[in-house]
Amino acid sequence: MKVDQKGHTITIKDTQGDFTSFLMKVTHQYKTFEKHNLIIDLLLYKDLSTDSIKLFLPLSKQQKKGKKSFVIVTSDFDYNAVPAKLTVVPSLLEAHDIIEMEEIERELGF
Repeated sequence: MKVDQKGHTITIKDTQGDFTSFLMKVTHQYKTFEKHNLIIDLLLYKDLSTDSIKLFLPLSKQQKKGKKSFVIVTSDFDYNAVPAKLTVVPSLLEAHDIIEMEEIERELGF
């Protein structure tokens, strides 16, 4: 697992190729990241199911409660199949853009 911090955003990327253990690591170490916006980089995985992505829903809910962003990045995916409570995008650049927009919305009180 690789963790990069840029300002108020942390990008977490799996380096092992084992989705289940990556999810467990992120979940167990969540307290370390909870005060930052999170980007979960799943670009390593080419055939992720919607059910696999939904496993991040509890973390996403915790982040939103703490007024922080939670964005999942994966390519080759049906983005319409994901629940509205999860933000899933195809690129890291788009993930950073969404976090910026959400930060502005929070500052304006939306």
